[in-house]
This record gives sequence, structure tokens and C-alpha cells, in this order.
Amino acid sequence: MKHLGTKTIETERLLLRPFRPEDAGAMYRNWASSEAVCRFLTWLPHADVHVTEQILAKWCASYKDPASYQWAIVWKENGEPIGSIAAVETDDQTASASVGYCIGQDFWGKGITAEALKAVVAFFFEEVGLHSVRACHAPGNPRSGRVMRKAGMFLEGTRRAAGITNRGTPCDQVWYSLLREEYFRQKEHPDTAIWEALHARAMAVLNARAVSPFVDAGSVAAALLTRSGNIYVGVCMDTACSLGMCAERSAVASMLTHGESQIAKIVAVSADGKAVAPCGACRELLMQLDRDSKDMEVLLDSDSWRAVPLKELAPDWWGAKRFEAFEAAETADCNSSAQVCAQAARTVRT
Repeated sequence: MKHLGTKTIETERLLLRPFRPEDAGAMYRNWASSEAVCRFLTWLPHADVHVTEQILAKWCASYKDPASYQWAIVWKENGEPIGSIAAVETDDQTASASVGYCIGQDFWGKGITAEALKAVVAFFFEEVGLHSVRACHAPGNPRSGRVMRKAGMFLEGTRRAAGITNRGTPCDQVWYSLLREEYFRQKEHPDTAIWEALHARAMAVLNARAVSPFVDAGSVAAALLTRSGNIYVGVCMDTACSLGMCAERSAVASMLTHGESQIAKIVAVSADGKAVAPCGACRELLMQLDRDSKDMEVLLDSDSWRAVPLKELAPDWWGAKRFEAFEAAETADCNSSAQVCAQAARTVRT
């Protein structure tokens, strides 16, 4: 690895550059004084702009060290800093860095932090030559984890009481990381990297066991990726009364519990770690989730990472005519879900 210091990086919407003393006003106004921004950070909101000025003076002085990485996230539209992203810790022995970031509340939900993190990750792997990049968030701040996943990082787990809140109390940390070889594999074969991540998440919960004399669980596991970038997992349940549940439906149930319903990719693995296709009942459930479900990708082979759209696994009448019927029924004089279903069924039969 070769330390290069806080080199200016440009993305489509952002300029990541070293801080300047004159940034104090924007920093204090846009994020450093915000209770909402600081809620899950290790420092309290700045009492006044003089605190911000003192912090910036230290950061600016640190730029003399080529191992110092502290960027201002500048929003090109207004030309002023709206947040910061930094290597809060570097380790030359392991060639690794831990990254931390924050942006002003007015800029949440725009994908800005993920854009900045992706750029910093690329810089660390492609120019500095790091072996790994890590980041963590508080369990109560899952949106930060979504940023890490969008940057290609993989969930490692939760370290209990490994951090300190801005009030000085111990707190858990949820850690993500990305290795050098994973980064370049994602860059060269982005789809394969996603399937590898989903397969690994499914394998992590695969655990065949007898729950009771009447119930077995875990001989098949599934992981799905939603269109918003979240991953949900589930395992199968086999019961003596035949009221079991497939792993895919278990993962779907977890997704629905968390308020999502749109799936981009899904994989199920059997006891030998091989990908298996969903059964007929699972295919029908997956198709019914939303109109775009037919384009959901299903992994069929975990050796070649071959995947197909769900519509290729479902009967043509379900993937095409039935959806057309539902769309027509919704525009008809139907004021309930039951009436829509009934109208669609009559249309398909005729």
C-alpha cells in the first residue's frame, strides 16, 4: 500500500476534497450542529461555530500526514460542503481502513452518502492499494447499513458493546467489510458478486435440525435481494401435519414484515450448498407480489452462477395473461381486492 493523503475525488454529483478553514460556516450549518445527524455518532452537536472552527483547524493540520484521509463532501449544485467522509482508522500492517461518514439531514435519502463511499472505496483499493475496507453503524441506524451494502460491502456481524455513544455509554456496532479481491470481482463481474453474496447469506442460516418430534427446519435456506438493496433470509420448515413452509416463503415473510415487497433476486440452497429452483407454490407466490415480479431473477446454478427471470419458470398464462387481466380489472368498476381478483379470474377463463 502507498499512502496518498486526502486526494480530491470527483463523482457525478459530488466533489470530495480536503477541508478548508472557510468551510466552518457550512459545516456547522449543514450538519455539525444537528441533533438528528449526531444521534448515532460518537460526538455531540457543536455548541457554536467556534467549536467547528477548532475541529477544522485540527483536520487541516493533519493533511501534512499522507496517511490522513478526511474529505469534505461537496454538493456540486450549491458548491458547499454538506457532509464528511474519512478513514477514522488505518492499519499499515493489515493494509486496512475503517471509514466513517455523515451528511446533513436535508440531503438524506438521495444516495449521496453511498456515492461518496463508493468513490472512497475505489480510491483505497485502486490507488492506495488497501487489502480491506471496513465500516460500522449503530443497530438503531439501519439506513447506514444500506449505504454500506450499496457500496458493495458484506455484513460481518455485530460486536457487542464495542463502541461508545456521544454520551459516553457503550453501544453495539454492526460491522461491514469489503476485501480487495471482492472489490475487483464486483467491478469486473457485478452480477456474479451479488449472487455470491446472496448465496453466502443463505449458507449462513442453512442448518438442518429437528425442532421437535414433529417439526424439522433448516435443510433448505433462501436469501433474497429487494430492489431497495436489502437482503432477507429464511429457512424451510417441514411438519408432520404438512403445514410447512419453504425457505423462499420464509424469506418473503421476513421481507414483508419489514415493509418491503419488491424482489430483484432470490436464491435457495439445499443441504449440499447447491442452488435449487423454487417449487410451484413458491413460484406462484413470487409472481403475485407485484407486476414486475416476472422480471425477478432466480439463481439456478451456484457453480456457473446461471440465473433466469422468474417468468421463465412460471407458466405463460400466469406470467402474461393473468397480469393483463388484473390490470384490466383494476380499471373496471371494482372497489375491493376481492372484486379485482374475481373479475380477473372471469377474464382469464373467458
